[in-house]
Amino acid sequence: MKFKALALCAAISTLFGASAHAQISDNVVRIGVLTDLSGTYSDLAGPGSVVATQMAIDDFIAKEKPNFKIEMVTADHQNKPDIASNKAREWFERDKVDIASELVTTSVGLAVQKIAKEKNKIALNTATASTRVTNEDCNDVTIHWTYDTYALANGTARAMVQKGGKSWYFITADYAFGHSLEKDASDVIKANGGTVVGAVRHPFPGNDFSSYLLRAQSSGAQVIGLANAGNDMINTIKQAAEFGISQKQSLAGLLVFLSDVHSLGLNYTQNMYLTEGFYWDLNDETRAWSKRFFEKRKSMPTMIHAGQYSAITHYLKAVKAVNSDDTQKVLAQMRKTPVNDFFAKNGQIREDGRMVHDMYLFQVKKPSESKAPGTTTTSARRFPVPRPSSRCPRRAAH
Repeated sequence: MKFKALALCAAISTLFGASAHAQISDNVVRIGVLTDLSGTYSDLAGPGSVVATQMAIDDFIAKEKPNFKIEMVTADHQNKPDIASNKAREWFERDKVDIASELVTTSVGLAVQKIAKEKNKIALNTATASTRVTNEDCNDVTIHWTYDTYALANGTARAMVQKGGKSWYFITADYAFGHSLEKDASDVIKANGGTVVGAVRHPFPGNDFSSYLLRAQSSGAQVIGLANAGNDMINTIKQAAEFGISQKQSLAGLLVFLSDVHSLGLNYTQNMYLTEGFYWDLNDETRAWSKRFFEKRKSMPTMIHAGQYSAITHYLKAVKAVNSDDTQKVLAQMRKTPVNDFFAKNGQIREDGRMVHDMYLFQVKKPSESKAPGTTTTSARRFPVPRPSSRCPRRAAH
């Protein structure tokens, strides 16, 4: 399945029998998937998130047989918050869309959740990373589902420090996501006895990372922390190898997806730590769902794709349970209902909007250890991410 690199809104309607008693506005639940269909995050999110959403809709209709229609609309935000804000406003005001979901790119997620609050709609944020979503920029209509920078730091950064990587230098994407990831990782490093000797920030998105790598090399730090993602992270690792930097200093990709490992290959990524909320080969449930996804997309899902399916399914179940698409009624039902599916066990949506669930720490295999395509990890360790009390000002005021 291919998607053109256009900012478009494509409506896909799934019709089901109407009910005279339904309290769904115009008897249609409209789900917006606002993602990067063409840019640096399109492999780890993008078209795969659209596929995962349609799978969730189809499965929900088959199993739950709702008395309302479900429509999906999609758009390419091009990683630009102004485009995302305009599209979300158009969806909410003109197209009667009930939720804007996925929202990969922190600047996009933060912009859209403001529009959602203004219009009393739901921002179902399954791909943005920054803890700002549920801390200083929180509101009562936003849910943060799959992962955040606090979880990433408490997985990868903590593991690296405990393995002896005490001194760090950061190469950071210069926008909200990179800033948040650098800060959260720095806090974990220092709390575990390490030091941060410096940092440099690069434009987002970037292509040439040579000057930033040379600064990191000259710092003498044991670990170069990559507070970027997608193609930015991939290109940084490739260029570090070209300079021979990765032979003398360790590289720590703080947000690495399965799609990134496949793009780089095991020669570049062997022994690298990954903090993930999902891995396709984790158990029978994850393998079964991922096989279905692969049949549609011809690639294995990332944690964003799995998280999107999980979140959309949870949302639709809440709509059916309360027999309404009223924002506050649905959110209340989502918060009080535990999340139990192939993605999360006993997950819980906190009052600040964060869906708390176990994360996993993986290590990438050596080429000699990988016996089949997609089997990239040598080990998996489940760890419950420690969560501080909510720093959401709105919640603290109540």
